[in-house]
Amino acid sequence: MRDDELLTIPEVMARLKIGRSTVYDLVRTRRLASVTIGRARRVPAHALVDYIHAHLEEAV
Repeated sequence: MRDDELLTIPEVMARLKIGRSTVYDLVRTRRLASVTIGRARRVPAHALVDYIHAHLEEAV
């Protein structure tokens, strides 16, 4: 995964193995950064990595 890659919501769902509504909830609550391009929502790959690292730190 490249740092400058933009992921679709289904790609984020697959990588985190969570549902669509959960991904949108993470975006809505700003726990997962995203950008809107036209009508499409994209999640920068680095934002997904940051979210995973933050979530791991919370668990410890």
